[in-house]
Amino acid sequence: MIITYYWPPAGGPGVQRWLKFVKYLPHFNVDPIVYCPENANYPIIDPSMINEVPQSVTVLKQPIREPFKLAGKISESSTKQISSGLIPKKEKQGIVDKLLLFARGNFFIPDARKNWIKPSTKFLKQFIDEHKIDTIITTGPPHSLHLIGLQLKQQLQINWIADFRDPWTTIGYHKELKLTKFAKLKHANLERKVLNSADQVVVTTRLTKKEFKSKTNQPVEVITNGYDYQSNFIIPKDTKFTIAHIGSLLTERNPKVLWQVLKDLVDDNTQFAQDLKLKFLGVVSDDVLESINQAGLSDYVDNHGYQHHDKAIKEQLSSQLLLLLEIDSEESKAILPGKMFEYLISGTPIIAIGPKGSDVEVILKQTNTGYYFSHNDREALKNRILDCYKRYQNEELKTHPIGIEAYSRKALTEKLVKLL
Repeated sequence: MIITYYWPPAGGPGVQRWLKFVKYLPHFNVDPIVYCPENANYPIIDPSMINEVPQSVTVLKQPIREPFKLAGKISESSTKQISSGLIPKKEKQGIVDKLLLFARGNFFIPDARKNWIKPSTKFLKQFIDEHKIDTIITTGPPHSLHLIGLQLKQQLQINWIADFRDPWTTIGYHKELKLTKFAKLKHANLERKVLNSADQVVVTTRLTKKEFKSKTNQPVEVITNGYDYQSNFIIPKDTKFTIAHIGSLLTERNPKVLWQVLKDLVDDNTQFAQDLKLKFLGVVSDDVLESINQAGLSDYVDNHGYQHHDKAIKEQLSSQLLLLLEIDSEESKAILPGKMFEYLISGTPIIAIGPKGSDVEVILKQTNTGYYFSHNDREALKNRILDCYKRYQNEELKTHPIGIEAYSRKALTEKLVKLL
């Protein structure tokens, strides 16, 4: 049984990891049962994801009470931003923003879905007994789902795999939640209990594995996110020199060095200025758009907002370069965005900007699919984009990937089956 918060029609990266595992588990003679909320308050909806759910899979749903729905009556815009991960800069936070962040961090531990723990445990205990299920998998965030696993583990003789798509106490936004000392301690204690009670811990990056190995003696295995085969898409490349970013572009990921570089190239090269296009598919923070405007690049922006998954894939294939951006912090080194693996299979070169020594940097070098820069590598970034532009002009801009088959969803599911 897979216990997950995100399930179609939810959109965004959180839903795809276990949706794809469920798709391929039957290929290995494993029949999954999915348990998810009936009335979840998803920040992103993508109806196309429903078509990905295998007809044969059993999906159990139970109601959930979401405090974000109540908070939305106080401030719909602030609530939607915070639930999507778009936390405003401190100097731009109003009273409502500060109150919502404080409440989220200190009254809802480990997160705003904590009210689902007790009713879910009660329902699942009976279902698991009746159907003789011997293994459960919880996936977070939201990490409150791991507390469902913890309680079921304590009450039943059952195998439990705790899957962490992101870290818990060291995730980047954790320090933005205005946590009291008591709240920090409670988060740490709950994390420790989960890590030391689960029979198997699964993480998505090597650095998260290293962190968790220092906190538990239980086995920790890396199973990254991945890509599904897209052989049915044959998309021509844009005639423009399109640099695209897929997914949410948060304030803290704002690549100011990139806007400076592009401004330099536009000023220095008339033809480059005529060919350039910046394409965004996903939520883009106002701070990022303001930085682009200050750099004089607003006229080059094509901002589509959130698009369904199929549309996002087509844009990856048609673009000339793909942006992969991460916060310049120690915590961000362990983040592997789910979209990165679809980037790998697109054949479109990746320009990644983030902290030195990250897992993203390692994989891009191993797979020969892109170029990695820190947030202050201005000259190196400028030279690389200019080189890519020249290759675009000669119709030679593409990747020559190495070993990306290991990141296919089917190969990753086989790795999961071995743990099962």
